[in-house]
Amino acid sequence: MRFVGERVARVEDPRLLTGRGKFVDDVTLPRMLHVAFVRSPMAHARINSIDTSAARAVPGVVAVFTGADLAAGCNPLTGLRNGPKWPTFRALPTDKARFVGDPLVMVVADSRYIAEDACELVDIDYEPLPAVTGYETALDPASPAIFDELGDNIVATSPPVTLGDIDAAFAEADQVVRATLRQHRVANVPLETRGGIADYDPASGELTFIASTQTPHGLRQALAQALDHPLERLRVLAGDVGGGFGLKGVVGREDFCIALASKRLGRPVKWVEDRNEHLLASGHAREEKIDAELALKADGTLLGLKVKLVLDGGAYPAVPFSCTIYPEMICTSLPGPYHIKAYEYESAVVASNKATYVAYRGPWEMEVWTRERLLDIAAHELGLDPADIRRRNLVAGEPGDQIITGRGLEGITSRRSLEQALDLVDYDGFRKEQVAARAAGRYLGIGFAIFMEAAPGPPELRGKGAPFGGEQAKAALQADGHLLVTTGQAPHGQGHETTLAQVAADQMGIPLDHVRVVHGDTRQTPFNLIGTGGSRAGTWATGAVIVTTRRLKEKVLDIAAHRLQIDPGDLDIVDGMVTPKGAPDKAIPLADVAKLAMMAPMFLPPGTDVSLTAQERFDGSAVTSSGWSGGAHVCTVEVDLATGQVRILRYVVVEDCGRVVNPAIVEGQICGGIAQGIGEVLYENAAYDADGNFLAATFMDYLLPTAAEIPHIEIEHIDSAGLGDFDFHGVGEGGALAAPATLTNAVADALLPFGARVVDQYLPPAKILELAGVISA
Repeated sequence: MRFVGERVARVEDPRLLTGRGKFVDDVTLPRMLHVAFVRSPMAHARINSIDTSAARAVPGVVAVFTGADLAAGCNPLTGLRNGPKWPTFRALPTDKARFVGDPLVMVVADSRYIAEDACELVDIDYEPLPAVTGYETALDPASPAIFDELGDNIVATSPPVTLGDIDAAFAEADQVVRATLRQHRVANVPLETRGGIADYDPASGELTFIASTQTPHGLRQALAQALDHPLERLRVLAGDVGGGFGLKGVVGREDFCIALASKRLGRPVKWVEDRNEHLLASGHAREEKIDAELALKADGTLLGLKVKLVLDGGAYPAVPFSCTIYPEMICTSLPGPYHIKAYEYESAVVASNKATYVAYRGPWEMEVWTRERLLDIAAHELGLDPADIRRRNLVAGEPGDQIITGRGLEGITSRRSLEQALDLVDYDGFRKEQVAARAAGRYLGIGFAIFMEAAPGPPELRGKGAPFGGEQAKAALQADGHLLVTTGQAPHGQGHETTLAQVAADQMGIPLDHVRVVHGDTRQTPFNLIGTGGSRAGTWATGAVIVTTRRLKEKVLDIAAHRLQIDPGDLDIVDGMVTPKGAPDKAIPLADVAKLAMMAPMFLPPGTDVSLTAQERFDGSAVTSSGWSGGAHVCTVEVDLATGQVRILRYVVVEDCGRVVNPAIVEGQICGGIAQGIGEVLYENAAYDADGNFLAATFMDYLLPTAAEIPHIEIEHIDSAGLGDFDFHGVGEGGALAAPATLTNAVADALLPFGARVVDQYLPPAKILELAGVISA
């Protein structure tokens, strides 16, 4: 890899350095170039022409690329498909602008400032087209197709799937609760925006891409496929990444552009989006609508459930994982840990003139919000306590318990989590306080939600052929007795460097500071298409590190046994010393064993394995627990009817994540997810108007909660005594999964005296006052 400003001796590539066909002996590599994009100001428009001549004439501009300029070097973009319809699209479009912020032209210059100035001089002739901005418009066959070749904007559909006798369940019902429940768009907003540096070396044909990504191998695969670049000559590096939350599991169209620009120009090319670009065009999440019908007995017993899901996927499919994978995740999880006799679901994904739908922490969160909101609505209509309707229907986690969609629930602790959380918040006492407060004109509310997270999930989700099953790790003992652990994970703030080092140190018997965890380099790390996402690290990464470190330890003890003339079974490693059991005075440093294997293997018996490395795969078969993370959240609030403000009084969590590796990191993950869930409900909204104009492109309009708005979060863990060595469960999604439902239910409970029926997740002050009848809709 080349670095800007690096001095090199005798470089024999005249194209790279001088352009004059001469060899040079002492030169400085070319300076890095910088990119800015011309983005569409229109939601939907045909591109009649693009004039870049004025931009190309700006001093310091090196190149200007349109979609037509890049078409020859970049294949149409693809991803994992679900259904027959898939649009053909490219890194930069040649026919249409499809949302406000759509990148249309790339300017490459000596500085970002010059590139942005030149962008202002690009002249594009647009032919405006009607914008598609809502579910109804997108589902209407008469609406203009965002991709002409598809004919309409229905990207994928799933016909009704029926489990159990749905007609009989509804015929038996004393009450049928119907609701249309809506989630709004939000942005991921990591601390660090998207960005990358592409560095192509014409002499070697090596393309190095330094990226802010959570999936280095996925990015490498996508670049190789799009650019027809040999995989063995493509390296992705991801160092310290400041957050991702699912967004950086997507390969941005800009990534393909800067990689191709570097290949065309033979120079390093850098692009980092600013916050306006991030909010406008990086991608949004969570825009779904569910029409639900819930059949119940008068005592609250659940009988049947019907749901119809529509997801707004935006203008372009994400690469490599399109949003078409999420409806099935949402629908198959939606019944949750509750007994129900029959279930019917169907779904549709539509395209719209909005930014691409991307994964966001717990991308199936709509299932928790729908189910838990629906249960509260049903309890109110039946005159039941919301806690009692859950108690009546929650599974106990006994053998044979399962979601009606077929996933096993044996060992799940949902019922226990709920009771523990209600005790912690003094549920009965709060209800008395609520009555007294209402009499005094104060409106308090309490809400709760049960969630489950398949991390890794029951055996059928982690067995052979499971989509997210299995992970590898590498371990290598160094000559000084320290350990190098290499993981396919790509952490972006979760603390894997600490937790994986802890696990490795415990298994190897060495101090924590003797372990270094390596990640983010596709040339070193085991292949992992997903990288860090879906709470994989909790079980899969730790499991891989355990089995790999154990294998390496076996090798080390075999070598030490020859040195000490003792059976390997009588040896252990304690604090970096290979120690005969019962004879600590005869211990030798681990470094001595490493040096013996590396430097004097001739003194060991023939056939001794002296390679102090190991690479093993963990397949999840050693997990002995349910495989579910989960628990209960409880929140109490006070609603101010003078301002519409919601004040969170208490937030209590009871979490079951199996064995806890590092309590501080686990609780940090939970609190971070809750903060994002609170933001979704009370502050954040990636809003568009009816014409497709984006209304939240700065932090003046897209509001984020600060530390002042997030309450102290009380967390207790379900006792994990008796669990096996591999029963660490992931916790990355849980806080974000449960918080929106918990908070929404609390606000709805506070507004019950006004007859409010809360069916929208976004509850800013104006919406609160509207629901309470203080202002009109």
